[in-house]
Amino acid sequence: MSRKIHVAIVGLGFGAEFIPIYQNHPHTEMYAICQRTTEKLNQIGDHFGIAVRYSDFDEMLKDGNIDAVHINSPIPNHAEQSIKALRAGKHVACTVPMATTVEECRRIVEAQEQSGKNYMMMETCVYTREFLYVKGLRDAGKLGRIQFLRGAHQQEMAGWPGYWEGLPPMHYATHAVSPLLALAEREADFVSCLGSGRIADRLTEKYGSPFAVESALFRLRDSNLAMEVTRSLFETSREYVESFDVYADRMSFEWQQLEGESPVIFTGEKAERVEVPDYAHLLPEGIRKYTTEGVYDSAGNVHLSFTQGSGHGGSHPHLAHEFIMSIVESRPAFPDVYTSANWTCAGICAHESAMRGGEQVKLPKFR
Repeated sequence: MSRKIHVAIVGLGFGAEFIPIYQNHPHTEMYAICQRTTEKLNQIGDHFGIAVRYSDFDEMLKDGNIDAVHINSPIPNHAEQSIKALRAGKHVACTVPMATTVEECRRIVEAQEQSGKNYMMMETCVYTREFLYVKGLRDAGKLGRIQFLRGAHQQEMAGWPGYWEGLPPMHYATHAVSPLLALAEREADFVSCLGSGRIADRLTEKYGSPFAVESALFRLRDSNLAMEVTRSLFETSREYVESFDVYADRMSFEWQQLEGESPVIFTGEKAERVEVPDYAHLLPEGIRKYTTEGVYDSAGNVHLSFTQGSGHGGSHPHLAHEFIMSIVESRPAFPDVYTSANWTCAGICAHESAMRGGEQVKLPKFR
């Protein structure tokens, strides 16, 4: 492609975090924004100097100048909008989760295969400082043979937009699932999950999911490894955490218990806390600063992704860079459409297992 990649962002809450990243990336033009609320659309457009604005998603897709669409809309819209954008000939990046049903995941895979365009689920947890640090240990052979993996994502969602109320915990499990599968370089094969505790009836009504906590044990495909994932969204007291632990024969890594602490490395019986470095040096110079600051910082209006989870571990510019470079280099993004589907269906199938009393559920294969 001779000119810069024209990017459109859909959804301007969390989505606005990515506007200056694309504005400062050497291969992109932050071309258009899309938001249903006209007042917010114009507010963001004026603030960032973006002239092309849409309040209708379908109208935006008719714009032939748009090469890539980054979707940050509510979860119920992810599948439909991803499929429409792929069928319109656009590359697609979509915030997590990919979808909420196995069938929707299958339809996205089919749309990607038919279009030939890239699809990337923008999973923050495989581009955080902590993940990149442990991946470096793995790649250098310092971990040795991985023996077991554990992930958790616990968060209180009271007060968030209404579609979150009563959401099955495992339907939003990718933050806990993805770093484990990425480090193991395997897909999830089957799962047995138990639900525990109860949330209020008013929360249960929307999705029919009664559990306060869902905890799952997975077998990894073509592997002797297992992993454990625990997820909660409502009425469970815990400081916010998106964590992963990796146990290997030479070295193990455990996430810190409290957000202000440092993680722990174990070598044999010896344990020490480690300071995880930033990885901005892996990025083009113009977007390096966004590993440590959000777009609202100067105005004092900090998005929840920076007050909870320390800005998703500096992952935002890494995600955008990977998406764009996959297009520039004509290669699949990481995660590609198949990996995204497996990571998403791990949670979907885990919730199905919980609703069936822990019965083992086999994940579908997408390739």
